[in-house]
Order: sequence, then C-alpha cells, then structure tokens
Amino acid sequence: MGIVNLTPDSFSGDGLAGQVQRALEHARAQLDAGADILDLGAESTRPGIEPTSEAEELDRLLPVLDEVCRWGVPVSVDTYKPRVMAAALAAGASMINDINGLRAPGALEVVAGSDCAVCLMHMQGEPRSMQKSPAYVDVLAEVGDFLAERVETCIRAGIGRERLVLDPGFGFGKTLEHNLALFRGLERLVSGGLPLLVGVSRKSMLGAITGRPVGERLAASLAAAVVAAARGAAILRVHDVAATRDALVVWAALQQEQQA
Repeated sequence: MGIVNLTPDSFSGDGLAGQVQRALEHARAQLDAGADILDLGAESTRPGIEPTSEAEELDRLLPVLDEVCRWGVPVSVDTYKPRVMAAALAAGASMINDINGLRAPGALEVVAGSDCAVCLMHMQGEPRSMQKSPAYVDVLAEVGDFLAERVETCIRAGIGRERLVLDPGFGFGKTLEHNLALFRGLERLVSGGLPLLVGVSRKSMLGAITGRPVGERLAASLAAAVVAAARGAAILRVHDVAATRDALVVWAALQQEQQA
C-alpha cells in the first residue's frame, strides 16, 4: 500500500496538500514502483494535531482522488469522517481506511451501504491527546478485543467479513513498549483469519529504537516491513514502495531456499 499524503503537515515531510499535479505524479510513481494499493489521506493524524474540517479535507482529497480513480487501480482513502467516506466512495474509492474503526456516528451506515473494503484500526484516545499518557494492562489482549468487537459490530451492520481488514494502530495511543509488544504478538492478531495491515513506515517508534530522524529511517522501515510480513501481515502501508518490495522479494527468495 503506497502512501499518497495530501496534507500540509505530514510527520514524514511528504505532504502535498493543494499540489494536485505533484500528488498525481507521486501516486503514479508509487504504482510504477510496485504499489498494489494507493492510500490517499488528506488529514494529518500525527500526535497533537488539531482536526481538519470536512470541507478542507474534501478540498484536498477530491481533485486527486477523482483522477486516480480513473486509473483502474485499488484506491484506499484514509479518513474517519462519514461525509468524506461517502464522497470518496462516490468518486470510486474501493477501500476506507479508518483510524477510528467506524465509530463515528454514521460511519457504519456509509460503509454498509457500499461494497467497499474497510480497514478497522485501533486507537486509544484521539490524535490531539493520544500520546499524552497511553495505558494498558495487556496491550495485545486489549487491542485484539477491540478489533474483535469492531468486526462483530460491522457484521451486524451488514458489512461482510470478507470486506474487513484489521490494523493494530502502531503509534496511535501507544508507547514504544506497547508498540513492541504488539509487534511481537502479531501472529495472535493474524490468528483471527482476517488480513492484517501494518503501518510503521518512518514512524517515531523506529526513531526511538534507532535514534534516527524521520528522513533517515528507511533501513528501519524495511526491517520492520520484513518482520511484519514474516509474522503474517497481509498489507504493508509504506512511503518507500520500491525499496520495500526489494526487501520482501529477497526475504521471500531466502525463505524458499530454506524450505527447499
């Protein structure tokens, strides 16, 4: 899943808000590099950020989304707002990637009324305050229970199980220790049978481990991507598509040699 960031204030420094042509060029480059899915997001959800209005999010999103949806490739839209979801689906998006797990009033109904896929993510708190004092008794069990509850809620609302993807939400209301515990337990989250999305590309947890600033986290991002795939992740949400694919190809080849 190749990231196309349409915000002005991305933590990773790749925001392209209001730059439609550059955003389209970046989206095309992500596909050319080997992305299977494009993930368009027009609201920053980094820790401490204030929410973006629906109108502003749509203004950033739709000019790019309308064009990309004509390319005939799977397109995901990263939003938690029902009105933005509805507009994205009307434009042709094939997936909703919701950091809020379809908990906003009306979100379930919008998705249930379509045939799109949906990614349900775990987040403790909200972006403005989620990193102030995240606390869990057992982070792996609590994230797993939350995701299981959201799956059941979706099924009751008429959203087929085959449409669901799960995301443990690395960095969303979690300390480094919480993130590491989740990573070590990915197989337990995969054991439910639904595809798991992992998004840790360039994130602060990698900076905390390596001491590297955001622009120097490629190696760390690749290592995390390979480990996530080895532990069962079905979708990797990344900034650096070509490098990630290379790392995965090498890992897969070595695995085949080992099995042989």
